[in-house]
Amino acid sequence: MTCNGAMDPHATVAALWRAAGLPAEALGHLELSGRDPVLPSSFRVGQAAQATIAATALAAAEVWARRGGRRQKVAVDLRHAAVEFRSERYLRLDGAPPRALWDALSGAYRCGDGRWVRIHAVFPQHRDGVLRLLGCPGERAAVQGALWDWRAEDFETAAAEAGLVVAMLRGAEEWAAHRQGLAVAALPLFSIEKVDEAPLRPLGEAERPLGGLRVLDLTRIIAGPVCGRALAVHGAEVLRVTAGHLPSVAPLVVDTGRGKRSTELDLRNPAGRETLRALLAGADVFVQGYRPGALAKLGFAPEAAAALRPGLVAVSLSAYGHAGPWAGRRGFDSLVQTATGLNVLEAEGAGQDRPRPLPCQALDHASGYLMAFGAMAGLLRRAEQGGSWHVRVSLAQTGRWLQGLGRVQGGFEAPDPGPEEVADLLEESESGFGKLTAVRHAAQLSETPAFWARPAMPLGSHPPAWSEATDA
Repeated sequence: MTCNGAMDPHATVAALWRAAGLPAEALGHLELSGRDPVLPSSFRVGQAAQATIAATALAAAEVWARRGGRRQKVAVDLRHAAVEFRSERYLRLDGAPPRALWDALSGAYRCGDGRWVRIHAVFPQHRDGVLRLLGCPGERAAVQGALWDWRAEDFETAAAEAGLVVAMLRGAEEWAAHRQGLAVAALPLFSIEKVDEAPLRPLGEAERPLGGLRVLDLTRIIAGPVCGRALAVHGAEVLRVTAGHLPSVAPLVVDTGRGKRSTELDLRNPAGRETLRALLAGADVFVQGYRPGALAKLGFAPEAAAALRPGLVAVSLSAYGHAGPWAGRRGFDSLVQTATGLNVLEAEGAGQDRPRPLPCQALDHASGYLMAFGAMAGLLRRAEQGGSWHVRVSLAQTGRWLQGLGRVQGGFEAPDPGPEEVADLLEESESGFGKLTAVRHAAQLSETPAFWARPAMPLGSHPPAWSEATDA
């Protein structure tokens, strides 16, 4: 522990490693450098980035060692990791920044009782739904005017009942006493549970840690897609599955699409579901980040998916955890920050009287790496114990873990690095969108360097088949 009560970086990774049931011997091959603050924050977002990226890279090294490779050194610099946690901000296509990530209506507003709510209006259906609920035009001033007629918690509840994404600002103590806060506090940071029996599935030798392993990626926005990207950087074949009727955020598709193939399936139709079942029959990992229960209604709950592919490792992401009254509630990083006290604590640290977000989508990125970390731990378990496994991660559990890392004195004195300040951490590559400049991966492995073998491509660029089956 450091003098201010925060866990040191190596101990942070070691705690994640033990929670996954992985052998302590591997920790002796890890090198960590740098310290917070790198980004302006009272929280240890750099340490969170370094720890989750390092744990994921070390798991990849462990998988490779179990596949006949040598033990290797894994090194992660905190500055590089923190910059990777905001990779979407530094993206450039043909030298130009992409369009804004979020709709102009997204953000924090005061309600009539003086309390704040945060509206997330990235997708058109969420934006339009909020405007219908408020009965106002699509302008910030009109939204603010309409919210003067609401109590914050009433609006949060009404929005949730309408399937929209809104959160009331709560302090940390208020969240801790909330029924969902209590439910989250009773959960581990992540869980890896056996859901069915299955024969041992040895991994076999490979040139790269995840070479020859197939991942179905049914996710959107940041956290889930980061998981797929993290698995791809260590050699997995990742097939992202979306549909033409589903909205997306173009810059995030580019940034998180590196290393993946991309196909479209309409799961509302029997033919689309049948194709997904065929893909599952050849998958090793099935990652999904839709609202809890959404895919289960279509026949793709983890247990059902494992029945189609014995030995499958299913990975599920939720906003507020799989237990408690909000288990089925929609949510995004910024809303979970708002609901769980992070925005209040950050504002207090900065001496501000309005909610202040973290300097990056830290819950998204950390959760994505925890998902990838859990997936690899699950692959090792099926290889040596057999069985099908289910990994569960939530943004709220990740947020609670971040708070537990401790605070940074003088954290807001750190400058907010722009593209010029991080130019040494960027790389250029070709993509289906043009010349791509993006943050390269922060983990360095001495024997199996991390890299994306496939370029980022537009959604739906590939057929719904594994590459070996199509020669793609």
